[in-house]
Amino acid sequence: MRYGYNKMDITEFSIKKNVITWMIIIIVLFGGLVAYNHLARYEDPEFTIKEALVITHYPGATPIEVENEITDKLEKAVQQLPQLDYVESISKPGYSELTVVIKKKYTRKDLPQIWDELRRKINDAQPQLPPGSQRSTVVDDYGDVYGMLLAITGDGFSYKEIEHYADFLKKELNIVPGVAKVIIDGIRHQAIFIDISLAKMASLGISLEQIYKTLESQNLVIPSGNVRVGDEYMRISPTGIINSVETIGNLLVRSNVTGKLLHLNDIAVITRGYVEVPNNFIYFNGKPALMIGISIVSGGNIINIGKSVNQMLYELQSQIPVGINIHYVYEQPKIVEVSIKSFIDSLLQALVIVIGVLLIFMGLRSGLIIASILLLTILGTFFFMNLFGIALERISLGALIIALGMLVDNAIVIAEGILVKVEMGMDALTASKDVVKQTIWPLLGATIIGIIAFAPIGLSQDSTGEYTRSLFYVILISLFLSWVFAIYIVPLFCYLFLKPTSKKQSENLYSGVLYTSYKKILSLCIRFRKITLSIMIILLLLSIFGFGFVKQSFFPSSTTPLFFINYWRSQGTDIRATQKDMENIELKIAKINGVISVTSLVGKGALRFMLTYTPEKENSSYGQFLISVRSYKDIDGIAKEIKTYITENYPDSEPKIEKIQLGPGGGAKIEVRFNGFDANILRKLSAQAEKIMHQQPLAIDIRNDWRQIVKVIQPEFSEAQARITGITRANLADALETAFSGKQVGLYRENDKLIPIISRSPENERLDINNINNLQIWSPLLSKSVPIGQLVLGLNTVWENSIIKRRNGKLTITASCEPASGPASVLFNIMRHPIENIKLPLGYGREWGGEFENSHDAQQALYSNLPVGIWVMIFILVIMFSAVRQPLIILLCVPLSLIGVACGLLITNMEFGFMALLGFLSLSGMLIKNAIVLIDQIECEKNTAKNSYQAIIDASVSRMRPVLLAAITTVLGMIPLLPDIFFRSMSIVIMFGLTFATILTLVIIPTLYTVFFKITSI
Repeated sequence: MRYGYNKMDITEFSIKKNVITWMIIIIVLFGGLVAYNHLARYEDPEFTIKEALVITHYPGATPIEVENEITDKLEKAVQQLPQLDYVESISKPGYSELTVVIKKKYTRKDLPQIWDELRRKINDAQPQLPPGSQRSTVVDDYGDVYGMLLAITGDGFSYKEIEHYADFLKKELNIVPGVAKVIIDGIRHQAIFIDISLAKMASLGISLEQIYKTLESQNLVIPSGNVRVGDEYMRISPTGIINSVETIGNLLVRSNVTGKLLHLNDIAVITRGYVEVPNNFIYFNGKPALMIGISIVSGGNIINIGKSVNQMLYELQSQIPVGINIHYVYEQPKIVEVSIKSFIDSLLQALVIVIGVLLIFMGLRSGLIIASILLLTILGTFFFMNLFGIALERISLGALIIALGMLVDNAIVIAEGILVKVEMGMDALTASKDVVKQTIWPLLGATIIGIIAFAPIGLSQDSTGEYTRSLFYVILISLFLSWVFAIYIVPLFCYLFLKPTSKKQSENLYSGVLYTSYKKILSLCIRFRKITLSIMIILLLLSIFGFGFVKQSFFPSSTTPLFFINYWRSQGTDIRATQKDMENIELKIAKINGVISVTSLVGKGALRFMLTYTPEKENSSYGQFLISVRSYKDIDGIAKEIKTYITENYPDSEPKIEKIQLGPGGGAKIEVRFNGFDANILRKLSAQAEKIMHQQPLAIDIRNDWRQIVKVIQPEFSEAQARITGITRANLADALETAFSGKQVGLYRENDKLIPIISRSPENERLDINNINNLQIWSPLLSKSVPIGQLVLGLNTVWENSIIKRRNGKLTITASCEPASGPASVLFNIMRHPIENIKLPLGYGREWGGEFENSHDAQQALYSNLPVGIWVMIFILVIMFSAVRQPLIILLCVPLSLIGVACGLLITNMEFGFMALLGFLSLSGMLIKNAIVLIDQIECEKNTAKNSYQAIIDASVSRMRPVLLAAITTVLGMIPLLPDIFFRSMSIVIMFGLTFATILTLVIIPTLYTVFFKITSI
C-alpha cells in the first residue's frame, strides 16, 4: 500500500489517497464544532495589570511626616527591584500607599515571583520605619477583576442581618465551579464603645492610662504555663478574659481620690455598634447595601460560569428570607453573551457576503469549492484556538471577520488556475498538479508576509499589545490553515467537481468587456508611464497632506449601557457630608427616564469589575454613581442632565462624567505632570496649566490630583507647662483622640472576629470643638486632672497638603482635563504649545500623560517591532524572486494605500486611533500578497515564448480576477464591522485603502515593472 507514496506530490496524494483527505476534512469539521462550544468567552481580551500596592499606616502622622519617614524609605526599597518600571506614591495623614508598576516585558507568569521579591524588599525595610508605624502590607491582587457585582439589600432588616446573609451567600458562591474568588465590599466595622466623661474621670481621680492598661492587658492571649499532675502534663489557663460586653463593664479601676475600686460601667456607658465614621457607604437604588464581587478562574467560560452562579442563587432563594434582595450591578456573563452573539452574527453576515461574491464572480461550482474551504478554515481556526487557549472575545472574533477576505485568497488563486486550465481542455488532475506546483511557494511566501504584517501586534510588550494580541494569533492560525487547505483540499474538490470541456476555449477566456477595457487602460498607462507615475506621486503627496487633517484618538468608548459619575467635594469633607449629597443626587437620578438602576459608593470606587476600570482610592470627599441605562445611546443625554443638576445645586462640587473605555489606558484624557522638590512651586505650575485649560471652551473637568489644601487645628503645646504637670505630648494626643474621634484601647474576641474597643467622650462633649480648652487630662505629678487649656498656648488653624504624590521619588502633581466633545487630540493640540511654554524653575520637569502618553507608548511598542517585520518581508521577497527589482516594485506600491486611507478617513470624518493603525499595518500585508501573485504570474509568462510587454499584459489580465476577488471579498467582508464602534475605524482604513490601492496595483505594478526592466510598449 505504500508503493508510490514517495513519488507523489501533495496534489496527487490528496486526490488519489482521498480517504485520508476526507478523514482530515471530517476531523476538522467536527473538531471545530466541538472546540467552538468549549472556547472560553470574554467581553474583552485579558491583559495583565502589572501593579501592586504597598500600604502602610502611621497613625497620627502628618502627610509630610508620612512622606519623609515612611514613603521615602519604602520607595528606596522598591527601586531596588530590577523589574520595576516606575513607582508612584500617595502620602496622606497617617497613611502611605505605593503603586509599584512592573516593566511591560514581564508576563503574568512572572508576577508571582516578582511580588515575592517585592515583599522581601519591603520586609527588609521595616526596621527603618519609625516607632508607631504599622507593618507594611503588599496587596498583589489589586488587578483582580470581579466580573459579577451583586448588591444585597434588605427591606426591614438591620445592617447586621444583611451582613449575615451576605456572608452566607459568599460561602455558597465560593463553591460554584469556575468561581475563583468572592469578596464582600462595603462592610461597616463594629466596635465596642466606652463613652467616658473626662470631667467625671477628673472628679474621681482616674486617668485614661489606667483604663487603657486595664483593657489592653485583660484581653491579651498570653501563656500561663503547664504543670505535671501525676502522669499528665496539664495546661494552666486562668479565667478573666473579656468575652462579653458585660464583662467589660465589670472591670475594676481604682479611684485616686477615694481609693475605692469602681466598675467601669459605673463611670462609663458601654455599648456595641458600628464605627461612627465608616470608610465607605454603598447604596443600591437608595437602599443601604453590601456589594459582592465574584471573579472567575482564568480561561473559564464566563457565560457558563454565570449560568452556574445564577442557578446557585436560584437554589438559595428558599434559604433567604423575604425582604433580602439580590440585584445585579454588573453582570458580565450576560454582556459577554450578547456581545459574542452580536459578533457571531457579524461573522455569519460577513461569511454570507464573501460566499455571495464568490458565487457571483467565480461561478456556482468554483464558488462553492472556495466557500467550503472558507468554512473549513474557520472551523479549523476554532480547533486551534481551543488548543492554544485563545478565547472568544471582541478582538479574536473581530480578527476572524477581518481575515475572512484574506482566507479565500489562496483558494481563489488555486481554483482560478485550475478552472482556467480545465476550460482550456486539460484534465483536472494534471491541471491541479500544474497549478499547485507553480503557486505553492509564492502563495506560502505571500501568506507568511500577510501574517508578518500583524506581527508587531503579537510581539508588542505594551498592555495595548497584550490587549490586541489575539488578533495576531487568530490571523496567524487562520491564514496558515487557508494555505494548507488551498494546496491540499482545493485540488481534490476541483478534481471532483470541475470537468474538462469538449473543446478548447483559451481564445475566449479573457474576451469579456471587463478584460478588454482593462487591457486598454493598462496599455495606455504603460504608454504614458511618466504621466501615470507622476499622477500617483501627486496623489500620494496630497494624501500625506490631507492626513494632517485627520483627527487622532486612542480607543473609543464602550457601548455597554453603563456609565459613572465621579463626585468630589472639597478635600477634607466629612464622609457623612459627602454621603448626604450623594443621597439627594441619587433621588434626582432615579427619576430620570431611561435610568434602570443607580449604585452609589461613598468614600471610594467600586470593585474592579472590568480590566479597563480603575477604582478610585479611599477619600472621604469622593463618591461615585454607577448608572445603568436602557441603551448606551441614552448615556450622553442622561449624563448631561445629571451634571447640569449637580452643577446648579452643588456649586462647590466637582462632578465628572466617565464612560466605560475600550482598551487599556485610564485616567483623564489630557494630563500634564510637573515634578520637582517644592510642593508650593508645583502647585503654582499646576495652577498655570489649569488656567490655560480654563481658557479653552472645549476643556471641562479641570482639576489636579493633589486637590485642595485643607485646614488643620494645631494646639500649640507648651513644653514648660507640660514639665510642671508631668504630662507628655503623647498624653495630650491620647486625650484629644479620646475626646473627639475615639481611641482604640483593646480588642474584643468573638469567634473568628477581632472587634476593637474604642474609648471616647460622650456625644455632647466630643462634637463641640469649643470644649477643647476645658477638656481634663490627668497629671501624674499633681495627682489631679488639669484642663488642656493650661497645656497649650493657643489653637492655630493652619493649611496643609492632605495629599502628597510622588513618582519615581520626585514630588509630582498632575493637572488634567477632558474634552467637552470630539477627540482629545484636538484640544490637546490647542493647549500643548501654551503649556509647554510655561517656564520651569531649575530642577523641575514636565511630562505629558493621559491619552497622549498611552497612545505614544502603545505606538512605540508597536513600531519597535516593525523594522524586524519589514526586514523579514524583504528577506522573503528576495528569496522568492532571487532578485532585488521585483521586491522593490512590490514595496513601492504599499504607500499607495495611504491615498485611499486618507480619503476614507476624511470622507467619513473618522478618527485615526490605535485600531486604525492596526488596520493600516494589516493593509500593507494584503497589498503585498496581491502584488506577489501578480508579479509571479508576470515572471511565469516571461518564461514562455512571449515578448516581455505581451507577458506583462497577459499576466495582468490573467491575474485581474483573483486580485479583484481577493480585494472585493475583504472589503465587503468589513461591512458587518462598520456598526461596531471599536472596529469601525479599522474597517474604514481597510475598505478604502484596499479598494483604491488594489485598482492602482493592477495598473501601477505593471507600469513600474516596465520602468524597472526598461520594457517598451511594443
